Amino acid sequence: MPQTPDRSPAPPPQAAWPAAILFDFDGTLIDSAPDILTGINRLLDEENLPALDLGQVHQFIGDGAPTLVTRAFAATGRPLAPDSVPAMTDRYMAIYEALPADPSCVFPGVAETLAHLCAHIPLALVTNKPERATHAVLQAIGLNSYFKAVVGGDTLPTRKPHPGPLLHAMAQLGAEPARTVMVGDGANDVTAGRAAGARVVCVTYGYPRMPVEELGADRLVDHFHELPAALLDLSVG
Repeated sequence: MPQTPDRSPAPPPQAAWPAAILFDFDGTLIDSAPDILTGINRLLDEENLPALDLGQVHQFIGDGAPTLVTRAFAATGRPLAPDSVPAMTDRYMAIYEALPADPSCVFPGVAETLAHLCAHIPLALVTNKPERATHAVLQAIGLNSYFKAVVGGDTLPTRKPHPGPLLHAMAQLGAEPARTVMVGDGANDVTAGRAAGARVVCVTYGYPRMPVEELGADRLVDHFHELPAALLDLSVG
């Protein structure tokens, strides 16, 4: 009996893919806001301050833990003195890192798409979340094996929107900026990507503090599984 011919589409040529992809974490790969809210509110409760709501915390995420803590205390009407921010941030991180990471925080389509992409392209995570907490969450939710490099908000003296973390990740992956794509959800990702010389794709479901259409990304994706098609459409390989 003759065999049925294989009608599955051929994989795209290697040259069609970017040389490397850098990913933001919070709001791009995971919905971390509920855990961040829990951690911040426990800290505020220890200080006899009122709790925040999820909408407020969405607006505070993305610029690193010290800025998150500073904004949270300001929102309660009791702003922190600058010299007290480091110690209060340490207290917040101790609370946050003690929370069990829930694998359900991973946005739909992320694990499957990362598994597909890492078969073709080296991937890195570039986040403003502290590096130790980032590694812990990645391990707990089962995404750690997809990334060849992780750059946290305290890995270098600079963090996004500075291009330094992106350039550091590119160097670790051996990729040129012009052949690299940054995938994120906010202005920091677009600004850092542009300054680093990379192309930028933004997801539309994250935590931007302005309309995502106004961020200036090269492509927008409404669902993470749309990312491979957007990457091939960019033709930066």
